Amino acid sequence: MSDLYDSTRESWEDIWQDASVEFELQAIEQPRAYETLGVYTGYLDKEGIILEAGSGLGAVLFKLRTLGFNVIGLDYAENALHTVHDYDPTMRMQVGDVHALPYRDNSLHGYLSFGVLEHFQQGVLPALLEANRVLAPGGTLVLTIPYPNVVYKLVQLKRRLLKRGALTDEEFFESTYTQHQLVAALQEAGFEVALVRPTSHSYTLRGFGWPFKAKGYYRTTWLADKLGAVLRVVAPWPFNFTTMLVARKARHVGR
Repeated sequence: MSDLYDSTRESWEDIWQDASVEFELQAIEQPRAYETLGVYTGYLDKEGIILEAGSGLGAVLFKLRTLGFNVIGLDYAENALHTVHDYDPTMRMQVGDVHALPYRDNSLHGYLSFGVLEHFQQGVLPALLEANRVLAPGGTLVLTIPYPNVVYKLVQLKRRLLKRGALTDEEFFESTYTQHQLVAALQEAGFEVALVRPTSHSYTLRGFGWPFKAKGYYRTTWLADKLGAVLRVVAPWPFNFTTMLVARKARHVGR
């Protein structure tokens, strides 16, 4: 692995060191979280095992478990898993890399990845190929990835004008992808795309600061939520914060 890969992992260790499961659970109860949760759960199977690859402090896992799903979490930031275990030792968690999953071929029925694959220099395809390997035929993949929205483009322009370079630096890697790039990558990895949806428009507005940024852990104001709901209809892609995609592993042989 590259030095940047290692430094990004270490950055996540630091991020999770200062976070808490309680705050993460509060964040998942915010309205924008249900824009995705209320949709992708309809594609998941309650009979098989669902993996969240890059699960962090496990807020999604706790939520899905209350809804009756059989879940397991994996992350390469080991201290995050210790925090989850201290909070609830019954939650199944495992240290691992999304590019080399410790599971058999065709053994899982669901694969979730929320804001993870944009942190790798090699792009999203290697991890998607590995996801395809462990999923059973017909298994479901749910992916969210940051989109190059208007705020991102304005920040990039500002940095270029100030000659500060791109948003990524020497210690932490993060990128954005268009919906077309993600669909192409999923198809190349052997998936059949079932849904592509722009989400979290209120969080894009939060990037402008006041009056859209509320006090608290990743919170948005009521104005951001209301205006975000309008933008989701009238300007869905320019103000898209993360693209959600749902895909199925092809059932037929030879894909």
